[in-house]
Amino acid sequence: MSVEQKTASLAPNGYTDFLIEVKTQIRQRQLQALRAVNNELLALYWWLGENISQRQNALGWGKAVVENLARDLQAEFPGRNGFSAPNLWFMRQFYNEYRDKPKLQPLVREISWSKNLLIMARCKDDLEREFYLRATARFGWSKSVVQHQLDNHSYRQYLLGQTNFDALVPDSIKAQAMLAVKDHYTFDFVGLSEQHSERELEQALVRNLRGFLIEMGGAFTFVGNQYRLEVDGKDYFVDLLLFHRRLRCLVAIELKIGDFKPEHKGQIEFYLDTLDQQHRLEGENPPIGIVICRSKTKTMVEYALRTASHALGIATYTVTPQLPASYQSDLPSPEQIAARLQGWTGRDGLALDVNDGDLNEVEP
Repeated sequence: MSVEQKTASLAPNGYTDFLIEVKTQIRQRQLQALRAVNNELLALYWWLGENISQRQNALGWGKAVVENLARDLQAEFPGRNGFSAPNLWFMRQFYNEYRDKPKLQPLVREISWSKNLLIMARCKDDLEREFYLRATARFGWSKSVVQHQLDNHSYRQYLLGQTNFDALVPDSIKAQAMLAVKDHYTFDFVGLSEQHSERELEQALVRNLRGFLIEMGGAFTFVGNQYRLEVDGKDYFVDLLLFHRRLRCLVAIELKIGDFKPEHKGQIEFYLDTLDQQHRLEGENPPIGIVICRSKTKTMVEYALRTASHALGIATYTVTPQLPASYQSDLPSPEQIAARLQGWTGRDGLALDVNDGDLNEVEP
């Protein structure tokens, strides 16, 4: 018998529930305290950046002043890497980048300094920065996850993604689901030529399972390939069946080596209906389907999704590292992008810890 079990067996009536409540309160207050610390730290960095910038402009200070300031601050506060000369220059850049952008100013205080630096360096467009700032805060992305999302062009994937999730995915997981399904996948790790069969593609993905799951997005686990479904004594097979840990749902994938066709929607909806009725476990969300095809037209996909009764995403793939032409021509207008990002609120999953004057989110 564990210590907790012994304690529970000897505890008075209602003690166990009280202990759970106390633990919850402690965690919540710790998180609130860390958020407050993060907010104050970012406020300090903003103030430093503002004053360095203004005094350089007003008093004609040169670069040597920043070097001297870093040296004096590190002597006064030894071990605080936040006051190095490069970091002071970043503070100046941080202030200058966001001083005329009141919409973004509250967002930068939602995440740690190290992640702000990544986003500031990699994103030059305000709407793109807003996307990564909101997503990092909402989903508690660690620094390595932010780096991966930037490398993966998640902003464009999110904007271009053709799904019906707005209408058919529960609100609690809608934004996460839209991030989980890309508009385009690059399977350059499979070693296939441009001419290949659906079976060859499937087998190559299974052989290179680690690379496949990384390309899918990191929160997927593999359930099986040629996953057998039985309806009225007949067998049907899903090309690839995954499970998404954060969405808590099965994800059925159908591979097509040609253009997307309307009948592909009917096929995967049949699979999703069967999975929902026969294979979904208690506590899981309804399954999601992804058709990954060689090419698609935007209008054809929009017409097909309009009448779909299950959550579907239609994506393309290549076996060489290239982006489809749609990445250059099909982005929504700035007004449409801004409207979509308005739904990105909250701080779901955010956890922080203090380290050398910086705050870094911990993986939830």
